[in-house]
Amino acid sequence: MPKNPISEKQPASFEEAMDELEQLVAQMEAGSLPLEASVAAYQRGSALVKFCGAQLDRVDAQVKVLEGEMLKPFAGEGVVEAGE
Repeated sequence: MPKNPISEKQPASFEEAMDELEQLVAQMEAGSLPLEASVAAYQRGSALVKFCGAQLDRVDAQVKVLEGEMLKPFAGEGVVEAGE
């Protein structure tokens, strides 16, 4: 069995994809992967980035529908947080 198996399954959620992507980046930055595993990790990371982008696009479309195609300014800008 390979030391660093690269998953090919579809992530169950945005958060799961981000967690896996963070793990892949850490392994690649550590330089601990052989060349073939690095290429596989890069390909998997690319697929995860596309998955996350699609999830964000889907949520963005839902927000636009909920807001009637009129996005409002972020309410957090200029707001003083409690305790300050």
